[in-house]
Amino acid sequence: MANPHLETEKARKQLMNLERPRKLKMLVVDDEPDNLDLLYRTFRRDFNVLKADSGISALEILAAEGEVAVIISDQRMPEMKGTEFLSKTLPQFPDTVRIILTGFTDIEDLVEAINSGQVYKYITKPWDPGELKEVVQRAAATYDLLKQRTEELRRANAQTDLLTILVEVTQAATSLKEMLVPVAQAFSEAFSADACILQLLTEKTLIDTKGIYSEMTIAEDFLASDPLTEEAIASGQVQLSLNVPKDPKLNSLEQYKQAGIQAHLVIPINYRGETLSILSLQWRQPSFLREDELTLIHLSAQLVAIALVSSRHSQVIG
Repeated sequence: MANPHLETEKARKQLMNLERPRKLKMLVVDDEPDNLDLLYRTFRRDFNVLKADSGISALEILAAEGEVAVIISDQRMPEMKGTEFLSKTLPQFPDTVRIILTGFTDIEDLVEAINSGQVYKYITKPWDPGELKEVVQRAAATYDLLKQRTEELRRANAQTDLLTILVEVTQAATSLKEMLVPVAQAFSEAFSADACILQLLTEKTLIDTKGIYSEMTIAEDFLASDPLTEEAIASGQVQLSLNVPKDPKLNSLEQYKQAGIQAHLVIPINYRGETLSILSLQWRQPSFLREDELTLIHLSAQLVAIALVSSRHSQVIG
């Protein structure tokens, strides 16, 4: 079996080259055009700034754009106060950090909103641009930390579930064919992939026995003509392209375009020098895998290899 540490290091370097800084999205809400334009100009260099002139308009923007990192809202607006607007965003976007702009006379209205966690900070008018920038930077850092912790928890749970499912499936399956789809589903869910294929080999040749779990339309024979799969079978090592549009070997291939695949990871399932199957993970967006995830993939692949060998020795392919 190939050295997982060497493969992990190779993949880590490729992943580092794909990382790009990104601008967080921010929504500013104020019914006064001058204030709205000032807020936009203040933050447009550091954020992808969305503008709304009312709470109702802001809710429509969030429905179309999805989650934003930070919301700055004026308190006194016609139709809907800032605190009322922000309270409506809390159920769907709990991680968004909310800031209120308010006059001194409105502070009592903010106490309940702040105590209930709807508002991170209030800034009194007229605000100091330097102070507001500092507050927003702290708010963005808070958002990043919340998302990081949420993602780490999700990944930890997914990884635990993957290992548990692999053990359960391999113990319960009565044939090789029966275990392929559940294993493909477990890998897909653990790594947030849009599709996963687990296809068996005989003497380094793909055979028709496979399990496919997919949320997108993908050809049944996709792996048969895939360059990464060919390389994985020939070398017995992991092959990956985590940004297909920038990969000259893959970006012109019709099968990738038709399925909308923008990232592809191919793992050969090896046992004592023999490649038993190919595990293919595919995403519709350029992907990113951490070192601990790559390590988990190798560990899980070893479990699958042991399960395949055990099942092959005791069962006939169903």
